[in-house]
Amino acid sequence: MELKIEAQTLILEPKEETYRDENLAIEVPYQVFLNDKYTASSMLLPVGLKEFAVGFLFGQGYISIHDEVKEIYICQEGSIAVYADIESIEPKEMIVTSGCGGTGRIAREMLKDIFNKVQEYTITLQDIRQFITEVLHYSSLQQETHCVHTCGFWSEDKTKLCYEDIGRHNAVDKIIGAILLNKLSPNGAIYTTGRLTSDMVLKCAQLGIPIVMSRTAPSSLALEIARRANITLIGYARPDRVNIFHAPWRIIQ
Repeated sequence: MELKIEAQTLILEPKEETYRDENLAIEVPYQVFLNDKYTASSMLLPVGLKEFAVGFLFGQGYISIHDEVKEIYICQEGSIAVYADIESIEPKEMIVTSGCGGTGRIAREMLKDIFNKVQEYTITLQDIRQFITEVLHYSSLQQETHCVHTCGFWSEDKTKLCYEDIGRHNAVDKIIGAILLNKLSPNGAIYTTGRLTSDMVLKCAQLGIPIVMSRTAPSSLALEIARRANITLIGYARPDRVNIFHAPWRIIQ
């Protein structure tokens, strides 16, 4: 599926005007259904849709780590139908967060949860350098459109997963969904090019990812959640430098 289109633009400068073709990332609205019940809509880059739907439903509190996803269908009409082995789909009191694309919502009850203890995991600065470099060079779409976020997952000494999307939340949801669908261990590190707000760190805490990194900054509530969940929280992560906001012992010189 195409992920970009070309559009002609007029470039105006003080003494000159020219025309140039620009690449635009494709943005498509999708509805997410769980066991035939509508849950929400989101604007997505049309790739990794099955992974997004599962990660999104997990992040919203509709399914848990132990719930088994039976089937997923992508419909041409712009919907993703997920069928999972769950007892019921109860309405939840939602908080609209700082997110975009319709996914910046979390169930209020999730903020009050007591997190399971994350497994101990360490990563070297050399591995962080390799991980970040591989995520940033995952594809040329960001360089061509300047319109997508990228998110990756590192485990067992290599980059296991990498996804892109218009929204930073969506890219994280795709990683979480891929971990759940492939039954991978969450014991590793996640890196996102988007800022770390409360809901993004909360999803990682619920899944049990011990190291959460971002190219930009965390919010105050994101740091509070990281402290509660005993997660290593890193901001301003670069191939040659990291700013560790909490639990530095997992990062080895």
